[in-house]
Amino acid sequence: MANFSSDQLDAVFKAYDIRGTYDDQINEPLAWAIGNAFVVVTDADALVIGYDMRPSSPGLAAAFADGAATAGADVTLIGLASTDQLYFASGLMERPGAMFTASHNPAQYNGIKLCRALAAPVGMETGLAEIKDLVARSEVKTHSLKGAITDVDVLDAYADFLLGLAPVAGRRLKVVVDAGNGMAGLTAPAVLGKLDLAVTEMYYELDGTFPNHEANPIEPANLVDLQDKVRETGADIGLAFDGDADRCFLVDQAGALVSPSVLTALIAVRELRKEPGAAIIHNLITSKGVPEIVAEHGGKPVRTRVGHSFIKAKMAETGAIFGGEHSGHFYFRDFWRADSGMLAALHALAALAESEQTLSEVLLPYQRHVASGEINSRVTDQQAVLTQIKQRYSGVDGVTIDELDGLSVIAADWWFNVRASNTEPLLRLNAEGMDTATMEQIRDEALQIIGGERA
Repeated sequence: MANFSSDQLDAVFKAYDIRGTYDDQINEPLAWAIGNAFVVVTDADALVIGYDMRPSSPGLAAAFADGAATAGADVTLIGLASTDQLYFASGLMERPGAMFTASHNPAQYNGIKLCRALAAPVGMETGLAEIKDLVARSEVKTHSLKGAITDVDVLDAYADFLLGLAPVAGRRLKVVVDAGNGMAGLTAPAVLGKLDLAVTEMYYELDGTFPNHEANPIEPANLVDLQDKVRETGADIGLAFDGDADRCFLVDQAGALVSPSVLTALIAVRELRKEPGAAIIHNLITSKGVPEIVAEHGGKPVRTRVGHSFIKAKMAETGAIFGGEHSGHFYFRDFWRADSGMLAALHALAALAESEQTLSEVLLPYQRHVASGEINSRVTDQQAVLTQIKQRYSGVDGVTIDELDGLSVIAADWWFNVRASNTEPLLRLNAEGMDTATMEQIRDEALQIIGGERA
């Protein structure tokens, strides 16, 4: 087996996945070694692998599969897939899984998202550190009987499963879908094609060079084409997916962007109808409106740190039926606590189809506060700035401070959170107020303390 430097491994092993540029940081020999180590750490006798449309993905997946088979595991390849399709296969087959994708990153990147059986997350604290250590030591497991590698298509079963969780019935909708040349170009026709919808397709061609725009819908610039097409066609709703289609963002009938927090609140209410009184997870940069609405509908709002491993762990601990993040990730207990952009989209379509209202009217009850959006500032000493903020607001009447994730400063009619990036010298600010003036005032106060250079 090839030897890998500690610098190379440190560069690609992240908190929740493996990610880097191809092929200087991530390549076939490394994928082979990770596949072999993954079998050792999970003690798997069988696993499932999917990959996205990036040119390097099939070769990396094949190398990983061979490394896993050398360790004695049988490997099922589901081929081109969205990340939530891989989670579906892991849940359905009760096997650990590996998804080759760099999500919304530019074309030169690739990576691996790993999970245990039933789509349970693998991060640094749940197996990724052990995998990294085995690869660093160049330890190889060779089984006397090499595992079999077979191909299975689960796309149709995936579509049926999602539609069973969020059936869409009612009036016929006009929908625009921007797949961003990512994996929604495969999954959207498979799922939405089973419904009575008038769909306008945008950028469905699977192309990992992303010729039209980055497959990162959290950036407003990447939604402009969708907004224009919704207005041009008179559509009822627009859907935008990221590269591996595990996130979905909405545009309403007027082309206005829909906050992921608003969609979180809508889905939470729908899920609470199925299970009254259930716990709903929201991370600490989600709108204050989410826990308010959950409580008003008899649910139990539970606040967590940002990040899928924290969300999934808290869902398991509380038995929560649903969890939402302001980044556009939506987690469903009935989908093995995994996130699915397509399932979130189906909930939005179902809510709209059963109503005679426009999408903006359907969503109006879930819009309560004004948010800044995430603002990144480049600073040299993150901790010093956080200390300054804490000193500024400590002891202020009516203000509480918590340090669950970074620093949250909370008052009756506003809040803001400042978190340090794990990978860059950045501080991330999210602020929210009861109205625009309140939000802008507290946002500007925080930015003045943070200083630095906007990134």
